[in-house]
Formats: sequence, C-alpha cells, structure tokens
Amino acid sequence: MARIIAGTHKGRRLAAVPGEGTRPTSDRVKESLFSRLEGYDAIGDAVVVDLFAGSGALGLEALSRGARRAELVDRAEPALRTLRRNAALFDAGAVTVQKSEALRHLRRREGEPIELLFLDPPYAFTEQQLAEVLAAAVPQLHPAATVVVERESRSPEPQWPAGLERFQDRAYGTTRLWFAEPA
Repeated sequence: MARIIAGTHKGRRLAAVPGEGTRPTSDRVKESLFSRLEGYDAIGDAVVVDLFAGSGALGLEALSRGARRAELVDRAEPALRTLRRNAALFDAGAVTVQKSEALRHLRRREGEPIELLFLDPPYAFTEQQLAEVLAAAVPQLHPAATVVVERESRSPEPQWPAGLERFQDRAYGTTRLWFAEPA
C-alpha cells in the first residue's frame, strides 16, 4: 500500500489500484523525485496535473507538500475508483478526479496553466503516443513549469516536442525519470 511520504498528510495510506498493468512509483523513487522538485521550487502553490494517475500518489504527494491544486486524470475504471477514494482524504476544493484519456484531457482542458505535470503512462503506451501527449501539453504549461515523465529504465528518451526541452534525467533501478521545462 502506498503512502504519503512528507508534508501535511505525511504517513497517510493510499489505496492501490487493483489488478495488473499498473506500475506504482516506489517510495524510494517518489522520495528522490520530490526531493528534486523541492530543490527546483516546483511544488509550492503549484497547479499540478497527474496524467495516467493510477492511485494519484504523485499528485496527492504534491498536495501534501504544498501544491495549490491537483487534477488526477485516468481512463481506467479501477483507477478512477481508487482515485476517488484517495482524493476523499484531501480537501475537496484542492483535488479533482477526471475520467479521460490523457491526450483528450489536455486538448479540452481549460483553466490555470499547469505548473507541475506528471506523466507515468502504462507499459503499452508507445513512444509516438507519449510524443503526442507531450506536444498537447506544451500550450497548457506555465512558462516556469516542470514536466516529469516516468518510464521503465530501458525505455528510450521521450521525443520532446518544440517548446519543451529536457534538463535532467535520473535512473532508479527499473525506473527512469526525465525532467523537462518549456523552451
């Protein structure tokens, strides 16, 4: 069972998405990721979008650490049930759960620019599909946004669209994180 590692909800347990096909972010990777994000000053008062949210662990961790609002997006019913359950542990005004494919969500999204974007697509998600989602994200991003892509460590580097460039990447066992920002 996942948990919130730090912040106002530290120690709170989160329900996991039942079944196969999900790849929860380990506590070790999550701790390293959020340590970096705090070093970049990317969390405080941020509007966060967690695509392919699964249990919502990344978006909810950001809320616990001071993000203003989190949009948790997934299309799978088991994930949505889990997202709603986990989101209920937080202030209702701070978190929303959206049933949508990532690309469709970004193309239809309205509201404040995204300041912190998490993308942790499923194994079967192709590099081309990821490139399309990243391209759709560019017009939604705040000029000082941080984008985090989580993939299996053997996956190739994402194809960064015009307007987005990688500034760092890190591998943690079987997981690789890429960090990007608006160009």
